[in-house]
Amino acid sequence: MTLTGPGDRGSRLRRLALDITPLRVSPAFRRLWFGLLVSSTGSQFTLVAVFIQLTDRTGSAIVVGASGLAYLLGIVAGTVAFGPIIDAWDRRTLLVLAQVGTMAAVATLLVSSLVPTSPIALIYVGIAVAAFFGALDSPTRSAMTPRLIGEDLIPSAAALNQVVWNGSGLLGPAVAGVTVKALGLPAAYTIDLVSLVAMLIAALTLPSILPERGHEDPTGWAAIREGFAYVKENRLIQSTFVIDLVAMIFGSPRALYTFLIVEQFHRDPALVGLLFGAPAVGAFLGALTSGWAREVQHQGRAVIIAVMAWGAAIVLFGLSGTNLWLGLFALALAGWADVISAIFRSTILQLAVPDRLRGRLSAIHILVVTGGPRLGDVEAGVVARAVSPTFSVVSGGLACIVGAGLVAKVYPELGRYHSAPSDRPEPV
Repeated sequence: MTLTGPGDRGSRLRRLALDITPLRVSPAFRRLWFGLLVSSTGSQFTLVAVFIQLTDRTGSAIVVGASGLAYLLGIVAGTVAFGPIIDAWDRRTLLVLAQVGTMAAVATLLVSSLVPTSPIALIYVGIAVAAFFGALDSPTRSAMTPRLIGEDLIPSAAALNQVVWNGSGLLGPAVAGVTVKALGLPAAYTIDLVSLVAMLIAALTLPSILPERGHEDPTGWAAIREGFAYVKENRLIQSTFVIDLVAMIFGSPRALYTFLIVEQFHRDPALVGLLFGAPAVGAFLGALTSGWAREVQHQGRAVIIAVMAWGAAIVLFGLSGTNLWLGLFALALAGWADVISAIFRSTILQLAVPDRLRGRLSAIHILVVTGGPRLGDVEAGVVARAVSPTFSVVSGGLACIVGAGLVAKVYPELGRYHSAPSDRPEPV
């Protein structure tokens, strides 16, 4: 019999614990991280408010799902517009621009909530503008991260960012649902607007971060073409994009939450925030216990397994019937699987792409990561209208599992991928 002493247990706990080294070694990354924490929490209020606003005004799953198309169009336009400059300009300047533009988008949504007779199109415009500047915000932060902390801390930084996104996703939606019911839609949009000030301040205090460029680096449209050409030629990067699209298009039922909370679970609509927040619970816990991720070298295999686990959890959610607690548990499991996939996909992207292309490749990555769920909103709404919300959820989860298996077969590079981070440079 092998006895396990306190020291062994302590060692295992340290392996699980979130690695906060990036926050300790880089003051710039630390400021950026705290700014992201505040602004991400605020963005959850807008996410929930938009779905509630469209549901209350139209009662149509198609109209709610179509908000995903508005977001997708915005992010595609942003990727095209900012592609020529994202690897050419000072990344601090770009991050400041992104915050100002996002504030304008949220202000548009605020106006739509203050004027009850405003057209639905105004809501779609606000969503599209937010997505447009989101195509600049997230890629810029992603591209500057290795310069702030060094390559060997990228998995730890990815986990810390997941703590922010999912911690805010845990708190924000639950509070947003109650806020909208008690104070109205304008209050939710105002909270988001104010929260963006924190990220704006963080961006303004960053050092100048100019991208590394060679003498023959293209500019303008040629720069965009070079970014997409790199994806076309690099099957590993392709595989991370494709498997995430499979997961989000088929396995993202969030556009149906405002309907499921009433029709399937028979609960007060104000509790819809629980459904939005449940995936964040699992993802938050997964990020907090992700210390082991820095020791994983076969990161591609981990992505495949995590996406299949996501699909299985979504199937369980669809089969939970009227049992709200089982449904919330299933969504939490899905969130845990999603955060593991996100950590490793982000790590693969940042380690496999040279610095001079990181901005453009990060922009394409964000187009996939944020555009996929919006296509999922459309898919979920269409299938729900054609059959039923429950059928939409279950069939989507099964499609996700099958799709992940197909990606693993078509792209063996993903399953074979492994990496060992290099020594990090001095952090900024």
